[in-house]
Amino acid sequence: MKVVEKQEATRTLAEYASEIRSGTVVITDHGQPVAALVAIENADLETVSLSTNPQFLDLIERSRSRVGDEGGVPSEEMRRRFE
Repeated sequence: MKVVEKQEATRTLAEYASEIRSGTVVITDHGQPVAALVAIENADLETVSLSTNPQFLDLIERSRSRVGDEGGVPSEEMRRRFE
């Protein structure tokens, strides 16, 4: 992992992105992490976009909570309904 203080991050984004093959690049502001460049493997743009979308993450959490509280539909039942 490479850590770069924001005020010292004077290279281009492309140059920092080329370094992620050897590990994450973390940008800090007064020692506190504020951003990170990480390698993305086995994901498309939609997956990355949704995985960082607060509204989508809230929807998933509410759905998981509801299934935990009320139970869900067993996969066998779903197969029967959609066959």
